Amino acid sequence: MFTIRPATIQDIELIRELASKTWFITYKDILSIEQASYMFDWMYSAESIRNQMEEKNHQFFIASREDKPIGYVSIGKEEEGLFHLHKLYILPDNQGDGTGKKLLQFVFETAREQSGGKPCSVELNVNRYNKAVSFYKKMGMHVHTEGNFDIGSGYLMTDYIMRIDL
Repeated sequence: MFTIRPATIQDIELIRELASKTWFITYKDILSIEQASYMFDWMYSAESIRNQMEEKNHQFFIASREDKPIGYVSIGKEEEGLFHLHKLYILPDNQGDGTGKKLLQFVFETAREQSGGKPCSVELNVNRYNKAVSFYKKMGMHVHTEGNFDIGSGYLMTDYIMRIDL
């Protein structure tokens, strides 16, 4: 059985564990190991995840199959009618099995619910060279804009900002 549940502070180590199993594989052909390590430490320290949950109001959710955690997603409300998908990662063995589609549809449903049924949009940043770009396009999203973001230590994120209007 496939389930999605809200994550709590008690899930920080689980999120870190899932991230460690997905992050470096995702970016191995896109970023240098130094940049991938820098970004991982920046986004996935226990303190950073706690801050995302408590201060930035990112809602994390854990996806499981047969009670085994296989991925996670986080979403946050940016402004009225605009939500940002911050993270969507799935264990490599579960990629391509429909989990990503279910998680993204869950994000869309959550945004609709939180907007009270009013029209809304969901955006996300994705590295321009990430193979997930084609997945997001298949799911109805489009490249809204793009940007180069200085993240410190001489590193740059070169992203598409993709969007779907719901």
